[in-house]
Amino acid sequence: MKGVRTREGALQPGPERGRTLDDRSGGGTVGQAGGQPGGRTDGEAEVIARVRAGEAEAYAQLVHAHTGVALRVAVAFGAGADAEDVVQSAFFKAYRALGRFRDGATFRPWLLRIVVNETRNTVRSAGRARAVAGREARFHGTDPLIPESSDPAVAALAEERRSLLAAALDGLSEEQRQVVTYRYLLEMDEAETAEALGWPRGTVKSRLNRALKKLEKELKEKLRQGPERGREREREHEPQQEREREGGGGHGRASGRG
Repeated sequence: MKGVRTREGALQPGPERGRTLDDRSGGGTVGQAGGQPGGRTDGEAEVIARVRAGEAEAYAQLVHAHTGVALRVAVAFGAGADAEDVVQSAFFKAYRALGRFRDGATFRPWLLRIVVNETRNTVRSAGRARAVAGREARFHGTDPLIPESSDPAVAALAEERRSLLAAALDGLSEEQRQVVTYRYLLEMDEAETAEALGWPRGTVKSRLNRALKKLEKELKEKLRQGPERGREREREHEPQQEREREGGGGHGRASGRG
């Protein structure tokens, strides 16, 4: 996505004097600007100041730096196929609200709160089915713990693992899913997570603790159910296999008598 499509047109990247934002540090960097705690950088603050001063083209740098994480958040919270539309709408709303952005704050958590709210509005209008599909879709990308493989058996195991994790996450409360998503799926630090969710850092810690304990319990239960379901399927197939063997044997005996 090269720009933010709005009702008033698109904010397209313009000449930026060779400076770019980089999303790898979380808040983005411009040139060699030093990073600040919580992902904020001097360079990002400068870009925000330029946008506020009327240089709309500079906003494209923020779009470029944060589109990836914004899309991951939208998908993780259920946007599904509407993720790109949700993110574009969120960037537009953030642009319109930039005058209210608090000086010294971190842009990414502030933006992601807008993305989450926009996603919830979309999910509510689309219904529960799309929310479930969206939560499952977040595991169909690359899994850092399971490399992509051309081996069908490995791919099947990876898919089963993602499905188990998705099912276990569905067993958590909404607040627990949020904190796990931000801290582990989106790899945000504690300070960013607290700012994005609007919670005190102590609340992030306690809810994450409870969420991880419940997630561990859910995963153990899902893993325990897996072999049991496999054995049930085997028992279901046994009578049919016996009939096939008997039928085959009977046909052979009949042929022998002929």
